[in-house]
Amino acid sequence: MNLAIDILQGLGLAQAAGIRPFLPALVAGAAARANVLVDFSGTSFAFMESPWWLLAMAALALVSLILRNELVARPPLAAALQGIGMGIGALLFCATLAGDGYTWWPGIPVGLAAAWVAGAAVRDLFGRASARLDDEARSHLPVYAEGVAIMLAALSIVAPPVSLLALVFFIWLLVGGRRRRDQKYEGLRSLR
Repeated sequence: MNLAIDILQGLGLAQAAGIRPFLPALVAGAAARANVLVDFSGTSFAFMESPWWLLAMAALALVSLILRNELVARPPLAAALQGIGMGIGALLFCATLAGDGYTWWPGIPVGLAAAWVAGAAVRDLFGRASARLDDEARSHLPVYAEGVAIMLAALSIVAPPVSLLALVFFIWLLVGGRRRRDQKYEGLRSLR
């Protein structure tokens, strides 16, 4: 039963990091430091609950919020943030497995995949939403993404089955977004 809970917690934390990487890592690290349903101490991932890591995650989250418009406007920066999110997602999944003494390395591919799915779904959703919003409202989308990531991280720790619902939702968003794009292009092809 513990392994299933750890997998679900790791899945949810990885998805949250895929949306926005730093605050979910801060939430997980703070929960682990306080031993609230996760604990990384005594593992190779104990650094994720150390004060320097928590401070670094808080500082990086603040910098990413300050630079949110630059991150959206420049695709290489957005891709770098996505890669960081995938890496932190894999770290969080591995740390969750290692916390109860399980083999941690399967968390790498699963964490990377979960972070990618969540990140791609949210980027696609926010991309479609930003096309309909004015500049001021569009600049607040990263703040909403941070809020969703924090909530998903916290809920994944407290109520791990939420991560399965989130995964289904993110897959639904991806499939639905691609289907809408295909229908749009199908309509354009029929005009020829």
